[in-house]
Amino acid sequence: MIETESLILDKAKFSDWKELYYNVWSRPESAKYMAWNITTSEENAKIRIMKTIAFQKEHDTYLVYEKSSGKAIGFAGVEKIKPYIYQEAGICLGPDYMGKGFGRQILQSLIQYCKEKFDAKEFIYSTREENKASIRLAKSFGFTMISSVPKTDRRDGHSYNLLQYSLKL
Repeated sequence: MIETESLILDKAKFSDWKELYYNVWSRPESAKYMAWNITTSEENAKIRIMKTIAFQKEHDTYLVYEKSSGKAIGFAGVEKIKPYIYQEAGICLGPDYMGKGFGRQILQSLIQYCKEKFDAKEFIYSTREENKASIRLAKSFGFTMISSVPKTDRRDGHSYNLLQYSLKL
């Protein structure tokens, strides 16, 4: 478990399916800059939460819970890419929870987690070029852009540039 001022990052439970479905997974705004498709039914959300629970057993990925309400409002995680180099493995919040400083708290906690648990020396952050809020977040932490890679969204064929940023720790 990882705790911030307003949030708790913890492993998913089956009972989280409904909040994730209504707050995140069914919302096109949440999926816009991500690599996943929206979930279109409660039944599919129940299947998705089971897959999420299984995935989280083997990975440093978490649901994001708002402390004040206890609601599941997003997800985030990290992964090792080289010795002492870690990257965020996606940070996603439901649209009703954007613009409240939660992304900042999540990113700060993931960086701190990697420094403390893995003695990370570098942290990589990636975002699509059109995700201006995400770019502002990276820059506010002092990240430096290290690459821009042309990509194609497998969902709709849309071309975009994936920007990668580095922060030496």
